[in-house]
Amino acid sequence: MGKKVVVITGSPRKGGNSDLLAEAFITAAEAKGHSVQRFDAGRMKIGGCHACNTCYKTGKPCTFDDDFNKIAPAVLEADAVVFSMPTYWFSVPSNIKGVLDRMYCFLIGDKMKEATGKKAALFACCMDDLSCMDAIRMTFEKSFELMG
Repeated sequence: MGKKVVVITGSPRKGGNSDLLAEAFITAAEAKGHSVQRFDAGRMKIGGCHACNTCYKTGKPCTFDDDFNKIAPAVLEADAVVFSMPTYWFSVPSNIKGVLDRMYCFLIGDKMKEATGKKAALFACCMDDLSCMDAIRMTFEKSFELMG
């Protein structure tokens, strides 16, 4: 039986390298019978976390209503979450950072049981040697560890 997969891309540039990585993965996943939902976070309106601790109190993952509120429910329902992004100044693009920061809503909104235990993958690209992605690797290792 196919799995539900969420792919979250981070580039604001349509058709860039990280988009191509995501598209190749999606094509292969769908060919294997998995259903894929894609969110192009780099081209969506996603702000940072306000640390107001009102997550899910209004019925939405975040009180501050932006495109993250479309991503969060899909993540909760997914069997796997895949991130695909370029490296910006040795780190993650700002909208991906916004997505990661806003996943705090799962902790505050008592949704960690639904949010943890998923398969996870990261595709990242850069124009230099792999050490440019050390901060990305560490960010995602810690995030994936927290999310089980």
